[in-house]
Amino acid sequence: MKSNILITGVAGFIGSNLADYLLKKKYNIIGIDNLSYGLVDQVPKDIKFFNTDIRSKKIYKIFNNIDIVFHLAAKNCISDCQLDPVETADINITGTVNIFEACKRAGVKKVIYAESSALYENSSVFPTTENDINPKSFYSISKYADKFFAEAYESFYDLETIALRYFNVYGPKQDYRRSIPPLMCELIIKLLKGEQPTIYGNGAKRRDFIYVDDVNKFHEMLIKNSSKQHRTFNIGTGINYSVLEVFEIIQSLINTNVMPKHKPDLEGEAFQNLADISNARSLGWKPKVNLEEGLKLSIDYIQKNVL
Repeated sequence: MKSNILITGVAGFIGSNLADYLLKKKYNIIGIDNLSYGLVDQVPKDIKFFNTDIRSKKIYKIFNNIDIVFHLAAKNCISDCQLDPVETADINITGTVNIFEACKRAGVKKVIYAESSALYENSSVFPTTENDINPKSFYSISKYADKFFAEAYESFYDLETIALRYFNVYGPKQDYRRSIPPLMCELIIKLLKGEQPTIYGNGAKRRDFIYVDDVNKFHEMLIKNSSKQHRTFNIGTGINYSVLEVFEIIQSLINTNVMPKHKPDLEGEAFQNLADISNARSLGWKPKVNLEEGLKLSIDYIQKNVL
């Protein structure tokens, strides 16, 4: 019999993609989202959905009979978090601790939760291992706090916790409506419209981009894997590209001569990130979708479902 899986942030980018993926694998999916960032039309119709807030104690009863929780709900736009550190702490720390508490009370076996590659913002070691933590933004600091609460719940209550530090995940259903859209959405949508996309800074920043399907294959491995050798995993590709390199690939795929406009750099962002994915590879996982293939899939999705 397939496990009962609960996903917080199920209306968001990674959460909705994970729900779609696990439904195809015949898992029973329960979803939580207060729709402050996610979109209700992204919630799969074949799940049991609760429109509620992760900070509310009313969620506790939802966790009864749940086997595994994926906790993905968060305030995660770095620039927005910089503007409101109080709400950032409330959602990302208080909300996460409330999820751990709900899991403890309901006897959930395992909670897999999102930390962030932003914990490496100040690192000068590349590729970066899970031990090279050096956060500087309010967002990354809030995610760092989650790590200590997870360790405490595991120590005091024997709750199995697994932390995922996603690098730059992209693919269908990214939130292009954000005040500062994710890079891929900004570039693809504007270029398809024949408009100038915005690049912050000179475009030299480098990021480790990973396609969402590869991420979901690792999610499924964690459902089945009972090894406690590693409790924290970097989820990236081990290859990074500059913003301008990504722009040039998309420009070529769309076959346009439109050039970007540049704005001042965003506060709190690292110059580059690059994942050491040795721990994830030790479970037999490796990313398979290269950047050009993933961008082709993203362009196709946006053409059919967004524009």
